[in-house]
Amino acid sequence: MESFSLILAIVVVTALAFDFTNGFHDTANAMATTISTGALKPKVAVAMSAVLNLVGAFLSVEVANTISKGLVDEAGIRPEVIFAALVGAILWNLLTWLVGLPSSSSHALMGGLIGATVASAGFGAVHGDVLVTKVLLPAIAAPLVAGIAAMLATRLTYRLGRDADTKASEKGYRAGQIASAGLVSLAHGTNDAQKTMGIITLALVAGGAVAPDSDPPVWVILSAGLAIALGTYLGGWRIIRTMGKGLTDLQPQQGFAAQTSAATVILASSHLGFSLSTTHSVSGSVMGAGLGRKGGVVRWSTATRMFVAWGLTLPAAALVAALAEWVCGFGSWGTAVVAVFLVASSAAIWKISRREVVDHTNVNEHDTPEASEEPAGVVTQAIAAVTPPPAGPAAEELSATIPAPVGADPQAPSAASTTV
Repeated sequence: MESFSLILAIVVVTALAFDFTNGFHDTANAMATTISTGALKPKVAVAMSAVLNLVGAFLSVEVANTISKGLVDEAGIRPEVIFAALVGAILWNLLTWLVGLPSSSSHALMGGLIGATVASAGFGAVHGDVLVTKVLLPAIAAPLVAGIAAMLATRLTYRLGRDADTKASEKGYRAGQIASAGLVSLAHGTNDAQKTMGIITLALVAGGAVAPDSDPPVWVILSAGLAIALGTYLGGWRIIRTMGKGLTDLQPQQGFAAQTSAATVILASSHLGFSLSTTHSVSGSVMGAGLGRKGGVVRWSTATRMFVAWGLTLPAAALVAALAEWVCGFGSWGTAVVAVFLVASSAAIWKISRREVVDHTNVNEHDTPEASEEPAGVVTQAIAAVTPPPAGPAAEELSATIPAPVGADPQAPSAASTTV
């Protein structure tokens, strides 16, 4: 019984560690566009996001119930299975954070849980209908719906404000961005913090600490909210740079449209109990906002890398979790080996990340390499081609001398400078 209680405690701590990585991995979802357009200073933005993530954790338990009661069969789950699932999810979060890719923490967790469950109890322990209707279909629909909504909202925003004073309208949209970023943060806490609540509740049911079909206890809700808020405050600056600068260049109007569209999709899915990826929703809305502005550019090289990461998330996390569950099956020493491997791998990834530090001081300092490699849009090139020549000193540098005709008077103007 002592050993069983110990493994249950390890699972709870590991789940909160995942929640922490979820926080800093997904800070970009709420604050990348707000930081990149200058609506808020970086540290102020992540502090605001952290507080609202904590508040959002208390608004609903529908998503938590989807995970703890719907995705897998509670009867066939042991605490070691959940521990293995969390190992797969944490390592995928850290790897994608290291390379600055906005992948889905939600799908990493889902993949880890599915892989560990299959390794322990077989495919029959996974509820395929729930997986399809509440995980896979929303994963495809969310970025499309958010992207289309953001593109239409961006075009409408520019059309309505075409006669407005530019500086005044940008100031107003920056204020709107702050409000919409707060809404995304609230939605993120409502959706993503609940995933950890569901995992901890599932572990408590597996360990006999709470009755089956129970809602998350209050201490689980509070601890999950605090863990994701702390991770959010530390800021996932690498992913913020990619989301804010790597996908497209956003103006305040676009940032406002993107965040409002994403928040609407996320909150609606939370209400319906869909285990939606906030990363997919926000990434789709950012690309939609980029396409919605005339002459806007979506950097498809970055987007392609991101899509590949999305496709690999579920199977990669599932594979790692299945291997971890196989090792845990050897007993207490196997679980200890997996725990040591998790800590050592996490430390190694953090050490590698120190070779090139990205934080609040340089997150907007320069564009990502992809930003300089991606060609401009057709409209942008056309505008540049018909731009009048520069005036003033720059024009003098572009002057050319035309020689005077042979035999002309040396005292007469022998050459004329003309701008080319």
